[in-house]
This record gives sequence, C-alpha cells and structure tokens, in this order.
Amino acid sequence: MSTAWVLGTASSVFQKWPDRGFRDLAEEVTSAVLADAGIDGEQVEHAVFGNCAMGAHGQDNIRGQVALTAMMRDGRLPARLPIVNVEAGCATGSAALHAAVMAVRAGEVDVALALGVEKTLVPDDPVKTFKLFQGGIDQHHKAEWRAFFAEQGAAFGVGWQPHPHRVLFLDVHAMQARHHMATHGTTAEHLARIASKNHGNAVHNPRAQYRFDVSVEAALADKPVVAPFTRAMCSPLSDGAAAVLVCSDRFRVGLAQQQRDRCLKVRASVLVGGAWRRLDEDNVVAHAAAKAWTRSGLTPDDVDIAEVHDATSYCELQATELLGLCARGGGGRLVESGATARDGRLPVNPSGGLVSKGHPLGATGLGMVDELTRQLRGEAGDLQVSGSPRIGLQQNAGGLIGLDEALCHVGLFERVS
Repeated sequence: MSTAWVLGTASSVFQKWPDRGFRDLAEEVTSAVLADAGIDGEQVEHAVFGNCAMGAHGQDNIRGQVALTAMMRDGRLPARLPIVNVEAGCATGSAALHAAVMAVRAGEVDVALALGVEKTLVPDDPVKTFKLFQGGIDQHHKAEWRAFFAEQGAAFGVGWQPHPHRVLFLDVHAMQARHHMATHGTTAEHLARIASKNHGNAVHNPRAQYRFDVSVEAALADKPVVAPFTRAMCSPLSDGAAAVLVCSDRFRVGLAQQQRDRCLKVRASVLVGGAWRRLDEDNVVAHAAAKAWTRSGLTPDDVDIAEVHDATSYCELQATELLGLCARGGGGRLVESGATARDGRLPVNPSGGLVSKGHPLGATGLGMVDELTRQLRGEAGDLQVSGSPRIGLQQNAGGLIGLDEALCHVGLFERVS
C-alpha cells in the first residue's frame, strides 16, 4: 500500500457569496491547488467532489462534472477525468479527502484531487436554506428521533425543547452541553472563552468570514440562541470552496526537492460512522480518534496543532476531550489554562474555527486541512503558531444519527522535511 502525501492545498475566502456560482468557486480553488502543488492539471488522474447544497440550486446530480466541465473542456484538467460525487453532511469535505487518500493508497492512481464547494445561502428562498440543514437528520422516520431526544432529555434532566425555526443540530449540541455542565462543572464562560479565542484568531486569517474580536464578556452577552449558546458560540451560514491534492510515494519522488519538502505525510485518514447511543456514552469522535491513533502509531501527546469541528463552541470542548488532548471533563480547564490559544502549547483552531472562519459544509473539512498544511509548512503568515509544528490533527463530523454525528473523520498529518 502506497503512502499518501498532501501535495497541495487551497481555500477560497469563506463568506456569503450570493453572486458567485459553484463553477466559479470550484475553478478558483482547483487552479489554486494546482499552483500550490506546482503541477499541471493533466497530471490529475482522479477527482472526488464534495457538495451538499447544489440540489437546492437546481443541480441534483453530476455535481462535480457540472462544476469542473469548463476546466476539462479547455484542457486545464484532463478531458475524461473521472469525478466521483460524495455527500456526508458537514463531513462531506473530509469524505472526499478520505476517498482521494484511499485511491492513492490502493495504487489505483498517483494524483487525486479532493474538492469541496458549497453555497448554503439561497438568497431568494430562506426556506430552502433552512431545509439544507434539515437534511442532516432522517426526514423519513422523524418520530423515532423525536421520541429519543425527548426521552434522553428527561432521563438526564437536561430538557428538550426544539424550536421549528431553529436548526435542530443546535438543540442537540445544547442538550449535550447542558449534560456536560451538570456532570463536570463546565460553565458558559468556558464556552465563551473558546468563542473569544477563535474569533480573535480569525482576525489574522484572510480566508475567514468573521474577522473581528469578541471578548469573553461579549460572547456571554450576545444574542441567546439556545441555552447555553449565544450567537458568538455558533458557526454562521457560509459559502466557499477548498481543495487538497493527494499523491503517491512514486509521484513524490519524481518531484523537485522543494516540492517534496512541502509535501505532508498522511499518517491517518479515518472515517467512523455514528450509532444510536445514550447521552452519557462516548460519541463517534472518540471511536474515530482511537482508530486514528492505532493506525498512525501516534498518541495525543505527539500533536502540535489541531483544527477541530466547532460547529458550536461546545463541540470544540468536547472534541479536545474525546480526541485525548485532555482528560474527560477537562475541556473547560484546558481552554481556561490558555493551552489551546494560538500562542499556547497546543493551539486548537488557530484559523478561527467554524464559528469565525466559517462553515460551508462540503468545503469545511478540506479547509481545515488547508489551514493545517499552511501551519506545518511554516507558511501561515500572521496566523503562524510558534514552535515549528510537526504533527497536525484534523477532526470533522457531520449529520446526526440519534445523538451521534452520522460520520466523523480524524486525519493526522506530518511534516517530514
């Protein structure tokens, strides 16, 4: 089995792009990732296209083919490039990356492109925008999860009162946050500290949607969403695109020395599916992390920097615990200590995370890898963390199966030069 390498990465600015189409965004990051890798588009042998929302914009099928056809027609990409379309909710970009990594590791291709493009905003139809997020949970058997959520809320004394005009994911994360607070003494201030940290990080990120500071006090006092979350603790609606080129050992050895030195070794790319579980049981992040540590031969102590899926600030706190970056119940104390700050011993979401960089569903996971790659190469500019990080961790999850994310990816990447 071939080792897989991150050869190049790229990301658009994450923001609302009402006047840009899927093709435009796809072409931007595809051209940019080829330039970053220093290769010609004709060398790409396989593409995996991640997207959730094109159906709401009138394109239900062959989404990647539609987005990339102009590049294939004029020779910027091979005319008969096979494009596989994937969708996995908020984990879509990571699912695309995993498929590209597997194609390379299997020896089927030497260069694979993972591309995620998203437009979550439907400017003339807010109902369609809302429905994009409803699709992240079973719409055919609603009674099952409605009863389950109510049962879990009552059993653990944390309540369950969803609102028809609120994205359900926020209520599910909030219920878990309330349980964590009751069990471990976590506070709303801990969540506000995470939100403040990530907003502050994004000030320095030219690809971020929100580039303004938010103090801990302002995060606590922001518009309430669902207890214990305020608006500053929740990710926004975002459009954007990101791409990663993956190559084999065989391809890498033929590159110029400078190109080889910029490649990152993929130590792990792990996908694990969600399962119905109780509120007090580990979620899918813990299971994906365990598999990633086993497959990579690494431990949490080896990690120098992490980008994790903070769809809400609680999600970051939970992830640091379940990934093994701190003790169970210790996520609040970890952020309070300053360890996860951009200048701390273990920077978490130095990009600004989802709450501030943005969350364009199908592009999010690939955008995380782009941010990690810049850091591990020492090319992050004003965002660069200290200490010359060598091992980067990415965690991205999406959809809901009961209380569990439907799919979770954990990636581990190493600078070897």
